[in-house]
Amino acid sequence: MRTVEPGFARAAGRRRAASFVVALLFASACGPDPPPVVTAEPTAGTPSAPTSSSTSEPPLASVRIRLVEVATLQQPLAMAVRTGDPDLYVAQKTGAVVRLHDGQADTQPVLDLTGEVSLGSEQGLLGIVFSPDGRDLYVNYTDVNGDTHVTAYRWREDRADPETRRDVLFIDQPYSNHNGGNLTFGPDGYLYIGLGDGGSGGDPHGNGQSLTTLLGKMLRIDPRPSNGRPYSVPPGNPFVRRDDARAEIWAYGLRNPWRYSFDRVTGDLWIGDVGQSAWEEIDVQRAASDGGENYGWNRMEGDHPYEGSETPAGAVRPVLEYSHDEGGCTVVGGYVYRGAAIPGLVGAYVFGDFCVGRLEAIRLDGGRVVEQRTLGPTVDGGLSSFGEDADGELYAMSLAGALYRIAPRA
Repeated sequence: MRTVEPGFARAAGRRRAASFVVALLFASACGPDPPPVVTAEPTAGTPSAPTSSSTSEPPLASVRIRLVEVATLQQPLAMAVRTGDPDLYVAQKTGAVVRLHDGQADTQPVLDLTGEVSLGSEQGLLGIVFSPDGRDLYVNYTDVNGDTHVTAYRWREDRADPETRRDVLFIDQPYSNHNGGNLTFGPDGYLYIGLGDGGSGGDPHGNGQSLTTLLGKMLRIDPRPSNGRPYSVPPGNPFVRRDDARAEIWAYGLRNPWRYSFDRVTGDLWIGDVGQSAWEEIDVQRAASDGGENYGWNRMEGDHPYEGSETPAGAVRPVLEYSHDEGGCTVVGGYVYRGAAIPGLVGAYVFGDFCVGRLEAIRLDGGRVVEQRTLGPTVDGGLSSFGEDADGELYAMSLAGALYRIAPRA
């Protein structure tokens, strides 16, 4: 295993990252320094983020980490764990899901969609998750026409059984970008599906603010078949009784929620929403939310009006934004750290940016960022995603192929 210390191969990593930008959604040029963090403060009438952590935790200034390379894969984009299973499962952009046992990848994938996925810049096998009981594997991918599928497979004999394949959700994509792609089960047992606004630039169809389309949304569904349908809508969804809205919608006003996660302790939902050309943002939905939040796109980019638009009434402002001025291009949402290996990081949200590659951490108190710190190490080759194992330890993925474990540095 290879260890990456702070500052490792920074210049070389950025040169290699540039060659991989075309393989995902990240099109802006990278600069020499990490982006500055700008905190958006809640205003009266705007739902605030939860108190996800507090100043009683050790200060982030005490945290020292390193990146330990545990595997080299092919454009890894997502990681999943299965209940009662010690192995890690990683989705590769090109279509295969591979199993890692003690850091070694199986020679045969547990699921192979190679040849069925489109490989455009923001396309491919984009997300995976196991059902809470571990009996089903769900994948999110774009087919050869560029359209989105959320598909389920029954888990049998330590792999996904292709004979049990079942399409849960199909989304016609008008353009080749902004597909979202992440999948996660919430503490409520429902499947959350993040979808981008459908692509092009600036959301030309106004999908983010429209409740009649699933694009530009966070969806919440029960993915099990019901009454002859491939899934059902939880009765508590915010728009379930409205004729002018899609019942699957949980939240809206999102441009491209590339990566999002639930805090395994508080149940809060953290969303890294990729910006247009100026601002990246992180949004937080408190665990007690009844859904229905509007995160502002395309009337807002971050905490700023987009092209002179007015702020939508009641729009939820990000807890954090940063500009592209210092090299950032695409926020990569991560996780609130709940592991045991790095005590000083407990309760902090870890995230990054594809172009900059350095890992960041923030803490909230009363819905505001009270601490933020650049943690040091740089993910070489383009930071594409994060993962969390069964013990709450975190992993970072490089589009160049490396899967790293975030570990303490003596």
